[in-house]
Amino acid sequence: MTVLQRLALLWGALTLAACAQLPNPGAATADLPPVAAPAPAPRTVEGAAPPAPASPTASAALPSPHATLEPAPLPSQRPVAPVVAPADLWERIERGLAMPDLDDERVAQWERWYGSRPDYLQRMADRASKYLFHIVEEIERRGLPLELALLPFIESAFNPQAVSHAKAAGMWQFMPATGKHFDLKQNAFRDDRRDVLASTRAALDYLERLHRMFGDWHLALAAYNWGEGNVQRAIRRNQAAGLPTGYLDLRMPDETRHYVPKLQAMENLVKSHRHAGVRLPVIGNHPFFDTVTIDRDLDVAVIARLAGISEADFHTLNPSHRQPIVMAAGTPEILLPWDNALQFTERLRRYDGPTASWTAWRVPRDMTPAQAAQHLGWDEHALRELNRVPPRMRLKAGSTILVPREGALDRDVPEHLADNGQLLLAPDRPPVRSVRVKVRPGDTVATVARRYRVSAQQVAEWNRLNPGAKLRAGQTLVVQLPAKTTTAHARDTRKTTARAAKRGSAAQTAAGAKKRSPSSPTVRTAQSGVR
Repeated sequence: MTVLQRLALLWGALTLAACAQLPNPGAATADLPPVAAPAPAPRTVEGAAPPAPASPTASAALPSPHATLEPAPLPSQRPVAPVVAPADLWERIERGLAMPDLDDERVAQWERWYGSRPDYLQRMADRASKYLFHIVEEIERRGLPLELALLPFIESAFNPQAVSHAKAAGMWQFMPATGKHFDLKQNAFRDDRRDVLASTRAALDYLERLHRMFGDWHLALAAYNWGEGNVQRAIRRNQAAGLPTGYLDLRMPDETRHYVPKLQAMENLVKSHRHAGVRLPVIGNHPFFDTVTIDRDLDVAVIARLAGISEADFHTLNPSHRQPIVMAAGTPEILLPWDNALQFTERLRRYDGPTASWTAWRVPRDMTPAQAAQHLGWDEHALRELNRVPPRMRLKAGSTILVPREGALDRDVPEHLADNGQLLLAPDRPPVRSVRVKVRPGDTVATVARRYRVSAQQVAEWNRLNPGAKLRAGQTLVVQLPAKTTTAHARDTRKTTARAAKRGSAAQTAAGAKKRSPSSPTVRTAQSGVR
């Protein structure tokens, strides 16, 4: 055997040994037992010695081409993890947290603040339990981070009736102008900034827009609190100074500086409440209320009675309603507790009693509440109380008020009034007229005031004088008098002046006569007249 033949045989043996270590296709090597089979006879070359037998390992690993193999079992598959619904809403929220954490010392400060007030957390959670499931559902439907579901804790402590010193209202604290921009109606009958469904829709619309504008959730939240224009200006200032433009880098008011740390603190409490000593009240992972559609005006009292709830419970879920009636043209949907919604629908279908006691009436001209009540044949006190008309105020033309539903006004409220009715008021002051008067010799501010039945302070204010200022005869003063009595007062003044002139003329005549004939009876008569 030549050297080349020896090398070829050695190479073949090594190749066979290596192949023996490869797994059998279609089956795991560990699952197949080794198959014992005789090694094939090596090919010999004439005149050459037979090659050395292959190693036992290699020959044992080579299956016989005639051997029958049992079917290999399929490879074992990894078991699918079971899908388990979150036990409560806190766990569901925790699973959907997606914002980057804020690393700021204020976060720990607010964690301590919330953690040291378990009663406050309890009250907030009790209120949130009615609305939080709906908010979580809406946020998940939009694919947004569930940190946003915690924002009403920071804005209003989940109180839909909350009103800030700046007149922001509702769970999401919408300012009047911003609410109108997002189609939240604010009129004499309802304020949609407090409505659970409408305000949540508007808040998420606004937050999505802010995130598209800034590309950063922390900046979007700052803009929600401070205003997008303010945040844009703060960013431009930092850019002009070559400074970073993140949330922690901007110069902003303290309220906004603490805004995102508060939210981060609430997020941390949610994440750690099961193992850090914080006890958040359990909120079930199920809806609290159901939506019911109405097609006619309904008294709140009727709704509560048919649903089997109190009027207070109705207003808890429908906090936007300001009046004792729900107008179907403006609010075709109401919220009722889940277990009471079906009961209400069934009872309303069979109900044949009166459904609405009130309707809306537009005031045709400027009227006092007394005049409006007289026009309607109603009690003035009841009109004022129902429509919250303050004392000493009058109704302006076009104002819309709630009135008893009877006679010609026995109808549902039309859509244009249900959506746009406003209570327009003006001070109920009688019209006045400025009168210019001449100061008489010896007059003071007080004597002029008494003459025209006003106060000395008023006369002084109208003429920019001190109440004790000295007046000179012939000086002109201005006095404000009710217009309806000005003519009568002027007439009385003219009569008084005429009488005084007549008396003066008579006195002068009597004095002249006395000089001529003191004993004249005519003189005595004149004198008695003067007296």
